[in-house]
Amino acid sequence: MKHLPLVAALICLPLPALAQDTGFGPAGILSAKNKQDLEPITLSAGMPLTSAPWVLKSGTYYEFEIQGDGSQELALTGSDFFRAIWIDEIVVEGLEIRPLGLDSIEFDEAGEMEIGFLAIKPGRYHLMVPGSTGETQRLDITIE
Repeated sequence: MKHLPLVAALICLPLPALAQDTGFGPAGILSAKNKQDLEPITLSAGMPLTSAPWVLKSGTYYEFEIQGDGSQELALTGSDFFRAIWIDEIVVEGLEIRPLGLDSIEFDEAGEMEIGFLAIKPGRYHLMVPGSTGETQRLDITIE
């Protein structure tokens, strides 16, 4: 009985007053309105990974492709970056993988993978080819 005035007040409110407009669609932060595509990463012997660093916004969903040309066995490491994001899925040849975490990936031969993730923790991170020292073999990433 003591909650009756609160229930009565809620019933009298128009329905739109109860729903908050977040600007996202029905899927919330995973909706298409909150998704951005990033420049692909290219894994090729001696070639730059991307043309420019990535600047990401916390709370935004991103997708990118990694394209390996098979010129050499190449990997990408970036455990700090992978811990600063939530990985929704990794797609390899139509197979969807939903990992709890990731430390690195490696291409032993030519192929493609797509990674979808939500940027979470602001900071400066990088992905790099392990053992390399060249700036073109490193992708600097900032999450704002």
